[in-house]
Amino acid sequence: MEIRPIRTDDDYRAALSEIAAAWGAPDGTEAGDRLDVLLALVDAYEDRRWPISVEDRFDPVDVLTYAIEDLGHSQAELATILSSRSRASEVLSRRRALTAGMIHKISEAWKIPADLLVRPYRVERAA
Repeated sequence: MEIRPIRTDDDYRAALSEIAAAWGAPDGTEAGDRLDVLLALVDAYEDRRWPISVEDRFDPVDVLTYAIEDLGHSQAELATILSSRSRASEVLSRRRALTAGMIHKISEAWKIPADLLVRPYRVERAA
């Protein structure tokens, strides 16, 4: 495949095949350079074809839920960090917003970048 801009889904599929064939090529080699260029072209095409803003992907509660469900943390750990089981529950159920102090504590304890926790998000009002 000649390297050129990816304009169609067929071009995209062909580029993915080329990437699969070149995967693992050493950096600095002709094959490695080709792989880098193809990866950049595919990335640019995906951004144009299927745009997703970072804000649409997740919010701070989603990040905490991911940390609990997939990274091995627990709601009990969060409660310890926040010094309150009810506060942890309220944050996870979107009834309480994270404060700067909470964000700092969570970021330090779980090594989550603070910028992932400071995004605005929807907080439900108590009934």
